[in-house]
Amino acid sequence: MKKLLDTLRRSFSARLSLWVVSFATLVFLAAMGYSFIVSRRYVREEAILRATQVVENSVLRLNNILEDVELSADNLEWLVYRHLKEPEMMMEYSRITVQGNPVLSGCSISFEPYFFEDNYYFSAYSGYIGGNLETEQEGDDDYQYFYLDWYLQPKLLNQPCWTEPYNDWDQDDTEDRETQRMVSYCKPLTTSDGFIGAISLDISLKWLSDNLSPVKPYPHSYSILISRGGTYLVHPDPDKLFYQTIFTEGLITPNPELDALGKSMLGLEAGYKRLLIDGTRSYVFYTPLKATGWSMAIVCPESEIFSGFNRLRRIATAIALAGLLLLFIACFKVIRKAMRPLSDLAQQAEEIASGHFDTVLPVNANPDELGTLSRSFANMQSSLVTYMDELTRTTANKVRIEGELQIARNIQMGMVPQVFPPFPDRKNIDLYASMVPAREVGGDLYDYFIQGGRLYFCVGDVSGKGVPASLFMTVARNLFRATGRQGMSPAVIARQINETLSDGNEQMIFVTMFIGCFDLLTGDLDFCNCGHNPPVILPRGGKPAFLSCKANTSLGILPDAKFEGEYLTGFKDTPLFLYTDGLNEAVNPELEEFGSDRLLAVLNEPYIDAETAVKRMQSAVSDHVAGAEASDDLTMLCLEIKN
Repeated sequence: MKKLLDTLRRSFSARLSLWVVSFATLVFLAAMGYSFIVSRRYVREEAILRATQVVENSVLRLNNILEDVELSADNLEWLVYRHLKEPEMMMEYSRITVQGNPVLSGCSISFEPYFFEDNYYFSAYSGYIGGNLETEQEGDDDYQYFYLDWYLQPKLLNQPCWTEPYNDWDQDDTEDRETQRMVSYCKPLTTSDGFIGAISLDISLKWLSDNLSPVKPYPHSYSILISRGGTYLVHPDPDKLFYQTIFTEGLITPNPELDALGKSMLGLEAGYKRLLIDGTRSYVFYTPLKATGWSMAIVCPESEIFSGFNRLRRIATAIALAGLLLLFIACFKVIRKAMRPLSDLAQQAEEIASGHFDTVLPVNANPDELGTLSRSFANMQSSLVTYMDELTRTTANKVRIEGELQIARNIQMGMVPQVFPPFPDRKNIDLYASMVPAREVGGDLYDYFIQGGRLYFCVGDVSGKGVPASLFMTVARNLFRATGRQGMSPAVIARQINETLSDGNEQMIFVTMFIGCFDLLTGDLDFCNCGHNPPVILPRGGKPAFLSCKANTSLGILPDAKFEGEYLTGFKDTPLFLYTDGLNEAVNPELEEFGSDRLLAVLNEPYIDAETAVKRMQSAVSDHVAGAEASDDLTMLCLEIKN
């Protein structure tokens, strides 16, 4: 198989032959498919007609048998009424009835208590026991027939009826229980005084099964007969007889198809269904015995119905495959001969592709497509040499630019403080920061320094990305340091930076920045927010909240912009978390932003120190983006002035 696939991959002749054969296969499949569909439909219709006739004939035969049983009951009723006060005649009539009807396995003529003087029980029964016909009075304290279905049903309904299947045997009897499973036709005996007894004619389920089971339209088909309650009267599996209904299997393993069949049969409907029975896909043809409320069905495995059709289909498929294989071989040989010049050209092109640009291509002066292709390859060979020279120069320039960008990144990262803790001698300052550019170089910045007992700090975000933003970031950071070292307030620092950045800013690049200054002695905070995201306050014992800031414009846009600072006291032991919009606007593959709610939820976790807060936020953002490409630089700074 691997060798065949390799040949198809390498040989155009083989692929073209395969396409021809594939098209021929489609045409063949369309024709044969239509033929098979029509043939299968015909076979199916024939099977339906055949099986329906079989089941209808079986039901007709069974109806005749049951009508004979009912007629026997009518005749027996006449004799009973004629000799109603002669109990010995009841015994004789019971015996004669069974002898005269080979369908019957037993007959009972039973009466109400004390109907015959001092006899509390009287039930004249005749039936086959051990192969012999026996007649006896079956009623006693161990067999109180008054409470059995075959006696109670005609009494309560006051009309003839067929019982559900039941077992009627002596618990001490060692005979085969199967022969004692039966159904009975029961007829009430009444006088002007009301109900006096019942006639019961019994039919053995084994007799029913022996007479219906041979009915087989196909070798492995079988018959089933269910009572009006769904109980199996006839079934090839003896374990299902009497103890199971047609719905029992569906209670163990849900089978809606079988449940639907059961409902149709109990509804005394006629027809057929295709369903899965005992793991075999089968057709079930069913029709009712309306006089009794029973329903008969014949189960025919689908594989047997379509066995001849399937055999023909396999033979036709084998012939078609052999023909297609021969067609493929013939096409392959013809096409390979016609395509040999193309193979030679492909080999020479392979040499050129491996770097031998001076390889001499074969000359083909034919005016057809192969000749045109050969000349095109010659022109391509000449152009390829020129292109390779240009590609070499371009690659060298790209490597140089990448190296320069890496140097620029190292320079940029070296401009922001990277050593933590930043002030080891000052135990009252807890500060940690991180910056991750979206590209090789970025436009975010953070910085801090101590000047005259005050801690100056800032976090900024330059508009745009890449090299222009990094240059603007460098200027903004240097201006912050230069003005802050002079001891100016954050608002004055903002004005100084804005004036310098606005001068000659034709590209209209701007920077948002939060500038703050902590008094290390008092913990008071002086700050000026220049269009930046408001920091988050992390009060000890309280919930994190955004710091309320006055609106100031971004730096670098308006030369004469006014900047208003703010002042807060008592900020000791209150961590402050600063960040750029690369945090709250970080998106996952579904383009869902990290958002302010997640930001506050992460900061709501128990505060440990500045480094833990920043790294915890980094982990949360990483989990959220789930590997998606960063859309913006991400910078965070957390600090706390302790007592």
